This record gives sequence, C-alpha cells and structure tokens, in this order.
Amino acid sequence: MAKASGKSFLGRFGVHIAVLFFVVLWTIPTLGILVSSLRDKDQIIASGWWNSFAGSVQTENGRLPPASAQQEKDGKFVIEGNLFEQPGAREIRAFGTRAVAPTEFEAGTVAELKDGATLQINADGSFVLASPTAFEGERGQRVYFAASAPARFTTENYEAVLFSEGIGRSFINSLTVTIPATVIPIMIAAFAAYALAWMRFPGRALIIATIIGLLVVPLQMALIPLLQLYNGVALFFGVPSKTYLGIWLAHTGFGLPFAIYLLRSYMAGLPRELMESARIDGASDFEIFVKIVLPLSFPVLASFAIFQFLWVWNDLLVAMVFLGSGADQLVLTGKLNALLGSRGGDWEILTTSAFVTIIVPLIVFFSLQRYFVRGLLAGSVKGG
Repeated sequence: MAKASGKSFLGRFGVHIAVLFFVVLWTIPTLGILVSSLRDKDQIIASGWWNSFAGSVQTENGRLPPASAQQEKDGKFVIEGNLFEQPGAREIRAFGTRAVAPTEFEAGTVAELKDGATLQINADGSFVLASPTAFEGERGQRVYFAASAPARFTTENYEAVLFSEGIGRSFINSLTVTIPATVIPIMIAAFAAYALAWMRFPGRALIIATIIGLLVVPLQMALIPLLQLYNGVALFFGVPSKTYLGIWLAHTGFGLPFAIYLLRSYMAGLPRELMESARIDGASDFEIFVKIVLPLSFPVLASFAIFQFLWVWNDLLVAMVFLGSGADQLVLTGKLNALLGSRGGDWEILTTSAFVTIIVPLIVFFSLQRYFVRGLLAGSVKGG
C-alpha cells in the first residue's frame, strides 16, 4: 500500500538495492587494484587478488646439489638436502623432473628415475636422491615443484613506482596542472554567474544562449584552433608555448561554459528577498556577491570543483598538446600510458601506478561528496 509520500515500501527498497548494487560494482575493482598493488609480484602472477589472503600455489624449478655432494649409505649413493633456505616456511604439494609434468608426483612419494635412481621430495622441502651407482657430472638433477606460499604484502611496489619509475615527478606535474586549472575557472565563473543571474545589462540573454551553445562543442573540434591561437600569441610575445600557463588557460576555457551554466542556475534560485534587503542596506553588487552569494553557493562550487578536478586529473589529450610529453612535463596519465607499453607484463607496477592515479580523486570526492548532490539539484526547479 502506498504511503502519503507517494513512495511504497517496495519502491524504496528497490532503490536501496539498486544503489547498493552500483556501489558494490564500483568498489570491487578499486579494492582489487589496492590489494594487488600491495602484493608480492610473484603472487600476482600466480593467483587473483581475491585469493591473496589465503596464500597461493606457485610452480618453481631448481637444481639439486651436484655429484660432489653424494654420500654412500647402505650400498647406495645418496644426495640429501632441502630445497628451501628456511625449511618449513613453505609447503610442497607436488613435484616432477620434467617441464611438461612439473606436478607429476605428490609430495612424499618416491619417484622412479632412470637407471634405478629414486627421488623423494617431502612437503617440508627435504629431498633424498638415491642411486645404486655413483652420480656423475657437475650439474645436479633439475626438479620442478608446486609450493604453497603464505600471503605476502609489501610496500616495495610503491617505493619502486614513486622513486624508480618516475611516477613521483608525474604526480607533482598532475597536481601542478590540476589545482590551478580547477581554481581559476571557479573564480571566473562565479563572477560571471552572479552577473548573469542578478544583474541586468544589454546582451545578457545572448551571452546566456552562447554559453549554453558552447556546452555541446566537442573538445576535439576546438582543440586545434585554440592551440594555433595560443601558439600565435606565444610567438608574438616571444615566450615558450609548452608551459603550465598554457594548459591552465586551456582547461579554463573548456571548463567555463559548464561552470557558468551550473553556477548561474544555482545563484538564480537564491531568495530574491536577500538581495533586495542587502541593496536597501546600501550593499553594492560586489559586497552582495562576496558576503551573501558566495557563502550560500558553496555546495555548487564544491560540485563543480569535483567535476573539474576529476576531468583535468584524468586528462591526457590536452596535457600532451599544451604541456608536452617530455620526462619533466609528463602528467600522471601520460606516465601510466607509457608504463602500459614498456612494463605491460609487470602487473605489480601497473596496479600500483593505477592506484596512485585514483587515490587523489577519491580523496577529493569523499571530502566534498556531502555537497555534491545538493549542489547539483539546488536551483534545478526555480530559475532566474
């Protein structure tokens, strides 16, 4: 039975289930990247991250001691020892003497070799190689074995990524690009949004229509003309074209239409009585903007900051065009893309780099998420 609010219990329950489903759907891959980034590189190859806490079984190979280590016991020539430097630290499940059958025999069984020789490898790694005739040769018997390894987590992957792979420098480059490219459009758009929402001047409607039209202009279509304009200005003033200023201006230009549209919709929904009361008290437009509108607009400012920060942080195209691809200029997404080509088989490097890439956006989002929905929805019903 539907309640007065118009929402039945079944409907609200379905919404909660859907939200929970999408939360789990997005959380599981992130958790997998985090766990994999902390795992030992050999265990990443051997098993999936969901098995990381239960250990893994890895197939390895090695050589037994040479013939010089043999001893004669009870009429047989015997070579004894342990495959592990620390006996008992790992457990052998199976072993073999051929690469095509590395787990042919279970641990503890006696395997028959050629010329009457036998080999027994126990679970603790101890082995006994016996033969009725003396062993010859300087190289020992090659053996293969599948051994269980306890779960091992390490920070070595992060040390390698941040200090050896150049990710640290790219991380700083991304912060240098993203923070100003988020703050600058907010500052400009806030002033423009207030003017378009509460000030009357000729051409106001045309400017609003132009801003709405710019929302649908693809970035790729405007990128080359903008680059040519910027290079021409840089050449005219005799300054380098590949600078942080260039990419800040580029991201500001691409982010301003959405920022102005979002902020204006919010500011236009603020109570008109507040503005009129402030004007009666003698406040100027600048004082109204700074002391009344900006504090009340913090939710929408935070919402746009999340959008802009995520977009700039994850950007690769604009960064490559306006900043360059040199070692000192490469942003985090560019460095990760380079690692995919050069270190594609090193999963510990890739997962660690990926988590370093997403950790800052996660911090920004969860820091401002309480304002996110409120900032987007406020002003969507009432407009100025």
